[in-house]
Amino acid sequence: MGRILAIDYGTKRTGLAVTDEMQIIASGLTTVETKDLLQFLKEYVSKENVDKIVVGLPKQMDNTASESEVYIQKFLVQLEKAMPEISVDRVDERFTSKMAFQTMIDSGLKKKQRRNKALVDEISATLILQSYLSSHSF
Repeated sequence: MGRILAIDYGTKRTGLAVTDEMQIIASGLTTVETKDLLQFLKEYVSKENVDKIVVGLPKQMDNTASESEVYIQKFLVQLEKAMPEISVDRVDERFTSKMAFQTMIDSGLKKKQRRNKALVDEISATLILQSYLSSHSF
């Protein structure tokens, strides 16, 4: 079995999370500049066994696609061309940023640390991945 990699795509920064090889535990991986995302993923996949990529699906409260979905669709086309052997799933990511911020508060991070948007993105990716694992458990 290989890892599952989750992406919380943003126009500036993208949060990444990954499972262990048994696909049990979701952990934050890093946050990368979105312009460097595809290159980062190519390098990561060349070193690690990745079975699947899960990409957040941003939706409005009325269940319509968010404005950022346009950018994500363009990225997904590039991802498919670069890594056609890796399947991609989508996961509803509504509220993950708010939950990530609350997680930071609950874990005792100071106000200055909670302003770290890169950390919020990484935690959001972890929440997306955890949601995927919970909905796909046996």
